Amino acid sequence: MILYPAIDLKDGQAVRLVHGDMDRSTVFNDDPAAQAQEFVAAGCEWLHLVDLNGAFAGSPVNAAPVEAILKSCKVPAQLGGGIRDMQTIETWLDKGLARVILGTVAVENPDLVREAARAFPGQVAVGIDARNGFVATKGWATETNVQAGDLARSFEDAGVAAIIYTDINRDGAMGGPNIEATAALARAVSIPVIASGGVSSLDDLIALGDTGVIEGAISGRALYDGAIDLAAALTALRG
Repeated sequence: MILYPAIDLKDGQAVRLVHGDMDRSTVFNDDPAAQAQEFVAAGCEWLHLVDLNGAFAGSPVNAAPVEAILKSCKVPAQLGGGIRDMQTIETWLDKGLARVILGTVAVENPDLVREAARAFPGQVAVGIDARNGFVATKGWATETNVQAGDLARSFEDAGVAAIIYTDINRDGAMGGPNIEATAALARAVSIPVIASGGVSSLDDLIALGDTGVIEGAISGRALYDGAIDLAAALTALRG
């Protein structure tokens, strides 16, 4: 199972939110590129980046720190937040991003996801952010009546590289991931599923891996707070 250290970008800084609330943010690093380099030095294989401002604005806002990370780090990175048209997708991939994450448009314009997945094989993921099983969009601010499982299954034949499933109620709260719901989603589709939200200990990571169906896990606050030692976690997951 791949561990993805998360760098959430708000106003040019690396932050973490609680339950996706922009008013409940903690700044962990004023230099996101330096933070990314720390994660790479610890041995991570991927980076997970989120443009929080972009998710609300509907277009990239924190492009400068993302570009700085891409220039200074040699591991592949995936990015979500404000990516809602083909031009933005192409621009980011041309800048060296390994994978774009499409969230809001997966609900509002699923044909774009399919078009992008065909045009850029292996480089398009779907972000499914759910609160109580129902998908939320536009930076988690808009509730929908779309169930997470139904949305995931709708892309079964689209050729997307992965699904990033976030339980919003768990995100940033250090209360543990929703292993049951994430594993159920992973069993419902053939698309690789990456767990996000609430990963707060090495035991959480091991439990996710022990399901045998979850391909990866994203962790943010636990790495910044020191609850998870990244180098030790990577060793444990590989061993």
